[in-house]
Order: sequence, then structure tokens, then C-alpha cells
Amino acid sequence: MSVVTTARSSRLGLRATPQQEAVLRRAADVAHKSLTDFILDAACRAAEQALLDQRLLMVSGSQYQALLEMLDRPESDNPGLTDLFSRSPVWVKK
Repeated sequence: MSVVTTARSSRLGLRATPQQEAVLRRAADVAHKSLTDFILDAACRAAEQALLDQRLLMVSGSQYQALLEMLDRPESDNPGLTDLFSRSPVWVKK
């Protein structure tokens, strides 16, 4: 099993309050990571999530028009949803 490592060549700087630094250092220690690794991992996870939350759907004009027509239709009864919402959630104890 080979491990590929890439040299870090870009520098990022940030300022933190002493309290923020203390929390980050404690968390990095608990995670058995360097402060840099801990911050980079957390920042990258947050960045990836922010990017995943942005969704752009490319559709043709006719597909877009069909979607608008579906959204403009009046609601209709859905027996499956009615049944689903009438049940207690599985996480609620009986």
C-alpha cells in the first residue's frame, strides 16, 4: 500500500482570539493532529459541504417549462404520503 503525499506550497494566514486558539489546540490534541492538520481538515470539510449545497441544474427550455407547469398545478391527494404522515416517527418511543 503506497501513500501519496503532496508538499504543501501555499500559505494561508488567519487571526484568532486567544480563546479560539485554545479551543482549536485542545481539539487538535484530542484528535491527535497538529493544529495545522486539524484546521485544514475542518476547513476542507466545511468547504466541501458548502460546495455540495450549491446545486445548479442545467435543463433545456422545454424541461424548464415542464417543471414550471408541474409546480403550478394544484396539489392532489397522495394516499401514500397521507399514510406516511399519519404514522409515528421511528425515533419516537411508543
